Amino acid sequence: MEKTLSVSEMYGMYVFNDRVMRERLPKNIYKEVRSAIRNGTHLELDVANSVAAVMKEWALELGATHFTHWFQPMTGLTAEKHDGFLSPEPDGSVIMEFSGKELTKGEPDASSFPSGGLRATFEARGYTAWDPSSPAFVKDGSLYIPTAFCAYTGEALDKKTPLLRSMEALSSEAVAMLKLLGYDDVDRVTATIGSEQEYFLIDKDLHRKRKDLLYTGRTLFGAPAPKGQEMEDHYFGVLKPRVAAYMHDLETELWKLGVPVKTKHNEVAPSQHELAPVYETANIAVDHNQLTMEVMKKVADRHNLACLLHEKPFEGINGSGKHNNWSLQTNTGVNLLDPGKHPEENDRFLAFLVAVIAAVDDYADILRLSVATAANDHRLGGNEAPPAIVSVFVGDELTAVLKSIQEGTPFTGKGRTHMEMGAAVLADITKDNTDRNRTSPFAFTGNKFEFRMPGSSLSVANANIVLNTAVAEILRRMRTELEGKKGVELRDSLHVLLQKMLRKHGRILFSGNGYTEEWVQEAARRGLDNLKSVPEAMPRWISKKNIDLFTGHGVLTQEEIFSRYDILLENYSKEIHIESLTMQEMIRKDFLSGVVAYMSDLSAEALRKKQLLPQAGSRMEESILLRLDEASGKMMKLLEKLEEDTREAEKMDDVLASAGYYEKVILRDMESLRSVADAAEALIPEKYLPYPTYGALLFSVR
Repeated sequence: MEKTLSVSEMYGMYVFNDRVMRERLPKNIYKEVRSAIRNGTHLELDVANSVAAVMKEWALELGATHFTHWFQPMTGLTAEKHDGFLSPEPDGSVIMEFSGKELTKGEPDASSFPSGGLRATFEARGYTAWDPSSPAFVKDGSLYIPTAFCAYTGEALDKKTPLLRSMEALSSEAVAMLKLLGYDDVDRVTATIGSEQEYFLIDKDLHRKRKDLLYTGRTLFGAPAPKGQEMEDHYFGVLKPRVAAYMHDLETELWKLGVPVKTKHNEVAPSQHELAPVYETANIAVDHNQLTMEVMKKVADRHNLACLLHEKPFEGINGSGKHNNWSLQTNTGVNLLDPGKHPEENDRFLAFLVAVIAAVDDYADILRLSVATAANDHRLGGNEAPPAIVSVFVGDELTAVLKSIQEGTPFTGKGRTHMEMGAAVLADITKDNTDRNRTSPFAFTGNKFEFRMPGSSLSVANANIVLNTAVAEILRRMRTELEGKKGVELRDSLHVLLQKMLRKHGRILFSGNGYTEEWVQEAARRGLDNLKSVPEAMPRWISKKNIDLFTGHGVLTQEEIFSRYDILLENYSKEIHIESLTMQEMIRKDFLSGVVAYMSDLSAEALRKKQLLPQAGSRMEESILLRLDEASGKMMKLLEKLEEDTREAEKMDDVLASAGYYEKVILRDMESLRSVADAAEALIPEKYLPYPTYGALLFSVR
């Protein structure tokens, strides 16, 4: 009988991690690799050759026959090109080869990925460069090597490169700030993140029957099921057997790949669930989240399920987000966002807390843009997700601390308290220093900030690029004001600076219900942006303020900034264009044929009843027929308008104007058509519908 591996035995078994390197690499080579990872430096070719030889032998032992440079182009997905280790010999045999040069550099086609004009079709050369800070792993018979991706001319064509740059910028400024405050033992500060991943599971056989889910990831129409989430019985509910089996296999696969997933539970909407990892270094966490989304879909397929990662796959129930838990860790093991027992006396904590608050206020527009997609626009602002208005929640105690600094008055807080549960068998609970606010886009949650705006299908790289760079900029400004001061003068100057910053940026702090219309009005009075859509928000990306931020810290060049502007707007328009074409086909070819078939049978039944029961008549059938006939006429007119407007959109060249047209015209056309189709669907028996209903999709998995 085959032995079942324990979690500790299987965890990271397919990862070329520090333990494997320490055991297999020569000591001097291991030290070189660790130094490169710790200091962010590159490896010399002789060191890379030694690593490649050991990495190859390790991968072969795990059954690998190929290797691939695994990178994250601007598609939002990952990319890979597989090459075999084998090299033929003259005598007909083969040897398995893998050099340091092959490890450190690859060459995919740079013109075939989104470049925003950085690469023309005929300019094909691009490079992948090994990122030793993110460990290689074996999956599906190949050695996967995490890499950056750049053009032949050096511009970043991926998400990893600017993320690594932003981490360096943040570390540099944070270390300088800490040394100014007297912490000379710190030489590196790392951004850490943990990404809570929400998703839906539906039956794969039903998924195949929905063209909209296959082509777009969301249902473009569908009448609501009799039951939704109103009973509040799914959240944290008992896991259904199929779901529990899926989650178990998913965790097992991810543990083997070194992904530290820890928490699983049902979410609010029916068929919605969540998976959450332990925090990791931002770069590795982003890689692991991309890997997680891929494995989620593959494992679902094995269980005859479909995993939906779209931000709003179903109308009328909650969509899915990805909460980005962000913090700062020093190389000495200190969490810079840990307030300690007396946050009002913790100057280091207060300096970094206020820096984050100021960064979010100054760069709220691009923080919003970092999560902007056509899919996420459906979710943000609904009573299920944070609003499109960016605000910061810090809780009652820290609000009082910050208010005392802002007003220059003593802090008189009580600190943490114990809560008696009222039953002797239950232990008293120590209350946290703050409640949680699930309506806040950017909430302090004990020793980290939870950025709740990213969508479930997004890479979290963009959000962390913006956050890291913005905080680096604020720390630079603070250090500039404080430089040259020491001792009591430094402490007094820091408090004066924090007071000034809070008076300027206190408008971003909000502890109330972010879902209300009152907050929308209050935010407008405070001067906070409410950027509800990609086309509305996108011009902010190329404003001078934001260009200066990225170029000033070496995170993005001006050319890279403009390329991302073009790519995001093009993707927005393309996504809605595909949705429009899919909706047209489903209405024209599928839905209307179902309506006609039902009306035909209904007419025949009405005629039969008249003949059998002349006095009774067929008022019910006639009433339904009239309603369906009216709906059919409306649908045809709305379909013709959608077709005509979509043809008009296809002629547009300007990326911003095109995106604006898709938002203002095409999406409105689709909403109008959907409204009529959904009302008609509610009148039609399921056997006449060419696709599964919401009821079947959301409640079929047991």
